Amino acid sequence: MTSSLLSRLFLLLASSIMAATEPSGCKIRITDKGLNMLKFETQKFVEEELSTITMPEMTGTEGRFHYNITDVKVSELNLNNADLSFLPEVGLLFDVQNSSITLSFHRQLLYWFFYDTGYINASADDVNINTALKLVRDQDGRLQISNITCEAKINKMRAKFSGTLGRVYDFFAKFLTTGLRILLNQKICPALNHAALVHINSMLATIPVRTNVDNYIGIDYSLMDDPVVTSRSLDMNFRGMFYNLAEENDTLVNYAAEPLIREYDRMVYLALSEFFFDSGLFSYYKAGIFQMHIINEKMPKDLEMLLRTTYFGTIMMMNPALMDSPVSLQLAVNSPPKTTIKTSGATVAMTAIVKVMLWPAGQAPVQLSSMTMETKFNAKVSMRGKLLAVHADLRKFKIFSNQSALESLALIPLQAPLKTMLQMSVVPLINNWTKQGVRIPLADGIDFIEEVVEYHNGFIVIGANLYFSKGLSAMVAGSAQ
Repeated sequence: MTSSLLSRLFLLLASSIMAATEPSGCKIRITDKGLNMLKFETQKFVEEELSTITMPEMTGTEGRFHYNITDVKVSELNLNNADLSFLPEVGLLFDVQNSSITLSFHRQLLYWFFYDTGYINASADDVNINTALKLVRDQDGRLQISNITCEAKINKMRAKFSGTLGRVYDFFAKFLTTGLRILLNQKICPALNHAALVHINSMLATIPVRTNVDNYIGIDYSLMDDPVVTSRSLDMNFRGMFYNLAEENDTLVNYAAEPLIREYDRMVYLALSEFFFDSGLFSYYKAGIFQMHIINEKMPKDLEMLLRTTYFGTIMMMNPALMDSPVSLQLAVNSPPKTTIKTSGATVAMTAIVKVMLWPAGQAPVQLSSMTMETKFNAKVSMRGKLLAVHADLRKFKIFSNQSALESLALIPLQAPLKTMLQMSVVPLINNWTKQGVRIPLADGIDFIEEVVEYHNGFIVIGANLYFSKGLSAMVAGSAQ
C-alpha cells in the first residue's frame, strides 16, 4: 500500500517537473527595429483614439461673465515627438513629449448687457504622456495587456477670442483654459486605458492559439510563460505543437533541443525546433494519413508489368488462375516520421511497409510479398506572409524483404521503378499538401517579408522584416467585427 502510494507521488512529481521544464517548440522575437516600425502605427492609433475624447458642457458664472461652453472636440493633434520602446521585465513604453492638442468649442457669453456667441480654438502645448503596458500570458495562453500605467500632463493652454468683445474677454481666457486643461488631463489616460485593455486586447484575441490546420490536425500556439522583455527585444515562447483532431490528448512529448535566437538585425525572428515538425508528422501518422493504395489506373503500367514478372513464379505456385488479377501496392508508414535539422539542412526519415497484393474478382485479396521501405526526404522550409510551408525532395530510398535475405536480392530490380513512382506520384502529392502552409501566430494585417532561413543543429531560425498591409486602427476595427 505504502509502496503504491510512493510510486504515484513520484510519478506525479516527475510529470510536474517535466511540465515545468518543457521546452518550447516555437519562439518569436520582435526586435527594436520591428518596434520602431510599429511606433508609427501606434502613434496614428493613439491620435485617432484621443481625437474621440468628449468633454462635458461647462456652464457657470465668473465675475460679470455668464458662460456656456459646449461641443468641445479635439480638432488637431500633433504627437510627432512620440516614442515606443521596450520596458524591461514589463512590456512596452509609449512616451509623448512636447506635443500639442487643439480643442474647438462653441461659446455663449453674457457680459453685462452684451451677448456673444461663436466658435473658438484652444491650444494645449507642452503635452506629455507616459504610458506603460504590462504584457503577460493569460489563462488561455494568449498574449494580453494586463495593466496600463498612464500619466498625462498638459503644462500650458491658451485660447484666443475674436469678435466684438474679443479684447474684453482676454482676461477670462485664463480661467477658461485652466478648466479645459484640467478636464483634458482627466480624459487622456482613461481613453488610452480603454484603447489598450479593450481594443488592443480584442485584436490580440483574434491571433490563433489553438486552431485547426486542416481536417486532420490542429496546432497549439499557446504561450508557455509571460513574454521576456529586454531593452532590445520581446521574446515569446510558444508550445508550437500539432495534435490529432480525433484524439487531441494523444500528443508527442517534447524532448527536442530548445530553439535559440541570438540575432537582432531583423525586425522579427521565428525559431522552430525539431519537435515542431515532429509533432505534425506524429499527428498525421496518428490520423492515419500516411497510407496509400495504388491499383488500377493509379498503377504505372511499366511498374505493374515488372511486379508481375518479379512475382511470376510465386503466382504460378499459388494459383495460375490469379495471373490476370489486378496487382496493387499498399503503402503504410509503420512509425511516426522523424525530422533531423542540422546546419546543412533539414531531413525527414520515414519507414513504411509495402505489400504487393493481387485482387481476384469476387475473392479475398492475396498477398504476394511484404517489404520494408526506408526513405529520407530533404525538407526546405519557407515563409509566405504568415504561412510556413515545406517542400520535400526524395533523397534516399531503400527496400528490403520482410521474409528473407534471398528475397531482398530479388527485389533489387524494383528499387529504381519504385523510387521513380515515389518521385512522380507520391512526392508531388505531399508537396501539394504542404505548400498550403501553416499559419504562424501573427495578427491579420501583419506579414513577414524578405525572409532568410538559417538551419542550426536541432532548430531553424527565420529572420524577416514586417509589412503592415493595414494600419493598427483597421486591425482593431477588424477584430471588433
